[in-house]
Amino acid sequence: MPQLLLELFSEEIPARMQPGAARDLERMAADRLKAAGLAYESLTTFAGPRRLTLVVEGLPAATPDREEELKGPKTSAPEQALDGFLRKTGLTRDQLVERDGVFFAVISSKGRATAELIPDMVDGIVRSFPWPKSMRWGSGTLRWVRPLKRIVALFDGHVVPFEIDGIPSGDTTEGHRFMGSGKPFAVKDFADYRRKLEDHYVLLDVVDRRLRILETAQKVCSDRGLALVDDDGLLDEVAGLAEWPTPILGDMDPRFLDLPPEVVQLSMKVHQKYFAVRDPATHRLAPHFVVVANVEASDGGKALAAGNSRVLSARLDDARFFWDEDLKITLEERVQRLSGITYHARLGTLAGKVEAIDKMAQSLAREFGLDPAKAALAGKLSKSDLASSMVGEFPELQGIMGGYYARAEGLSAEIARAIEEQYKPAGPSDTTPSEPLAAVVALAEKFTTLVGFFAINEKPTGSRDPFALRRAALGSIRIILERQFRVGLQDMTHMAVRAIASEEDTGFWIWGFDPDAEGSNRSGVVLSPQTEVDLHRLHSDIRGFFADRLKVLLRDQGKRHDLVDAVFALNDDDLVRIVRRVEALDTFLATDDGANLLAGYRRASNILKAEEKKGPLPSGDPEELAGAPAEETTLARTVAGTSRALDGTLAAENFESSMLILSQLRAPVDAFFTAVMVNSDDKEERDNRLKLLGQVRAVMGRVADFGQIAG
Repeated sequence: MPQLLLELFSEEIPARMQPGAARDLERMAADRLKAAGLAYESLTTFAGPRRLTLVVEGLPAATPDREEELKGPKTSAPEQALDGFLRKTGLTRDQLVERDGVFFAVISSKGRATAELIPDMVDGIVRSFPWPKSMRWGSGTLRWVRPLKRIVALFDGHVVPFEIDGIPSGDTTEGHRFMGSGKPFAVKDFADYRRKLEDHYVLLDVVDRRLRILETAQKVCSDRGLALVDDDGLLDEVAGLAEWPTPILGDMDPRFLDLPPEVVQLSMKVHQKYFAVRDPATHRLAPHFVVVANVEASDGGKALAAGNSRVLSARLDDARFFWDEDLKITLEERVQRLSGITYHARLGTLAGKVEAIDKMAQSLAREFGLDPAKAALAGKLSKSDLASSMVGEFPELQGIMGGYYARAEGLSAEIARAIEEQYKPAGPSDTTPSEPLAAVVALAEKFTTLVGFFAINEKPTGSRDPFALRRAALGSIRIILERQFRVGLQDMTHMAVRAIASEEDTGFWIWGFDPDAEGSNRSGVVLSPQTEVDLHRLHSDIRGFFADRLKVLLRDQGKRHDLVDAVFALNDDDLVRIVRRVEALDTFLATDDGANLLAGYRRASNILKAEEKKGPLPSGDPEELAGAPAEETTLARTVAGTSRALDGTLAAENFESSMLILSQLRAPVDAFFTAVMVNSDDKEERDNRLKLLGQVRAVMGRVADFGQIAG
């Protein structure tokens, strides 16, 4: 079947826009082909430094003939309704079909040649393409990321003729700007197009460019006994900068290796797009770099390497100046500067944020048996590097530079690591803080952020999360679970409120807190600025938010989200205990006993809900009535024994044993429903049996709310 080949050739497309452009081209083309009724076998897009390419395989030569039936008004409807239907369909009354007292219009349309549809499709894509930034040039009206130069449009090997803003379609394209022939060349189809591009030093597919960069860079390093420092983000970026990427190993002045390695590596990456190189024996940075050129130089790249080395030295001289100047000022002195930096218009300055971290870190340290003084110092100094020149130049190094400055001042390694790791984990692939003190400071940093923004109602909505609160919550959960920190969410919310609290009169009130607390008024705690917040609502919001984040985390581990709801319904907010309950519950429900007991719970619960609609359920404990069926007596005794046994296992947090104890209910519950009629005509029997079912529900509810469990 015919093939469609489209190339939009322009001046340089920024590397960061290329992946999105390829996806947008694929989406827009697929939508338009579907709307035209054109099926296809495959649709592939490519993006590179100077071109967007689309190839669609297996298109039909024409769209199919269509016949559509439209339902109209009833035959008894007013003439105005019929006239409107005729205008809509473009038919006359005698062309309508009458069936069951209703008019129908049968509209037939002949298929169109695919080649006739392509010009409008391409014009629509080009003129509405969603570039993040675009430009106009010359006297035309077209907007594109950079000036559009050529359009290749071939269908079934033939040019599809059209013109967009004075740019005609054709079958010619261009190769590499410097290494190609310098002349446009014609192509027949996609295979010919791709082959000729490579002959003219253009790798069309970004996957091929990535592979060439990686393999060649690793080789030029290994030839010198060195190893490339992996950087997938940089690899993606440079793959969008060169059509024929050629990695070259350059030499760096060794004197720069006494700078923090993160500074050296980031200077290379951010400013020059160089890969760092390490010594495989020591795993430390080596005085070399890899630059990805867009040409194969005749001298093997020596001149390119030397020129890039000089540029890098200038960049690293700047970094050394920042480093030396920053070391002249202590972290304590930098803390004072934070009072002039706004953290958030409604939450005050960075100095206030640091004070909150300091206070909450102390509270957490006491809770977990750590040194509160160390936690306070690490919290106090945690943001001081934000006032440094190095972090001003490289914001990515916040925290990391604070750790280096702390070591340079002679502070303990424990304090330095706590400052350095306060933002961990920065994402799902990042590790949590390496030491308990660092974990406490990181938890204080995240939780004061969450509580502060929730208090002023700046919560994530949909895909919008400008303050990365979801990441902060997930990071907090991971720290708590990995460190087995035993503290409830409500207690941590209270700690954060106390930490954020101010004695100033211009603040917002946290209702329901501690009316006797210092600095309190109107039964609240003063925060900044003027807003009223209910602490109970705040805790509820934080708790619900963490429940949602915990579901995400456990879902990624293969756990069911409804089990999290079932455990959170117990009003337990100890995350470590919650996860243990969920894991035990998950294992239990996978057994026959668990599945059947869940079914029995639902049956009991449904009966009780139906009776509750009629009026209040009978209260009190069930009695052993004379003449009661053995199944009823057995269930009553088993429920009582189960409740007593659960007292010990739940207190010891032995949830696996708790599930085993619950499993003893399975057979008596099954036997009860088989042999006993709950809605007995005898009121005393009926009430007693409802009490018994209520006990079954209550005893099982001590382990989890089984009513929240799906399936």
